[in-house]
Amino acid sequence: MFQKLFRRVSANIAAARDFSGPDGQRVYAVGDIHGRLDLLDSLLGQIEDDIADRPAQTIGLVFLGDLIDRGPDSAGVIARLSSLHAFPAKALFLLGNHEEILLRVLAGEPGLAYDWLGFGGDACAESYGVPAAGLQAMSEERIAEVLTAAIPPAHVDFLKSFGDTFRFGDYLFVHAGIRPGIPVEAQQPQDLRWIRAPFLSDTHDHGFVVVHGHTISDGVERRANRIGIDTGAYRTGVLTALVVEGSDIRFLATGSTSVGCE
Repeated sequence: MFQKLFRRVSANIAAARDFSGPDGQRVYAVGDIHGRLDLLDSLLGQIEDDIADRPAQTIGLVFLGDLIDRGPDSAGVIARLSSLHAFPAKALFLLGNHEEILLRVLAGEPGLAYDWLGFGGDACAESYGVPAAGLQAMSEERIAEVLTAAIPPAHVDFLKSFGDTFRFGDYLFVHAGIRPGIPVEAQQPQDLRWIRAPFLSDTHDHGFVVVHGHTISDGVERRANRIGIDTGAYRTGVLTALVVEGSDIRFLATGSTSVGCE
């Protein structure tokens, strides 16, 4: 059921005023992990306990992207998430801007490698046993070669399998947001993975609630038309999951017994 709804670009989204998920289904959406395997393991444990305490007919687990960079164990996060086959929920993955840049660096696209290293890629490289200081002294072509040799092909293939959107009833899950006023089927991957303005300040009814990460907030940022759940895990120790079931929403998080909403 969930796999049928998971696409590069979702289509045919109708306006809705009373927001809810599909009957008999639940979804957990996890915000930006950024290499914090310790927090990921803790939150997955909470989700497993929640599922055991609250059985449901169909359960999905959506990761909103930015699994890698900045935190200490990107390699461990990818290894963990690529082996969730026995987890009691169907896992789906959206591509964040950090995964996008890594894939482009590995493909040898010029003008990206040093920028990637500067905004958290250095920690990712270190997690695969590649000293970041050494990379800084290499050409971009050589950086791509060294990283390709260090990162298991299965990890790269896993990242390449990620989508851009996931629709769940009246909720649209993306990494960064959407371009306001543009139909979802016409949204560009650049916006879905990177946008901030004008999405964050837009107050129009999209016809659905956009659930996103990408932009760090102090606690969950809940607005009438969007819910931001990037609580800065790599620096705050708070990794957040949104739970949608019917017309109810709630939150799970590491590092605290509750998650405040702005």
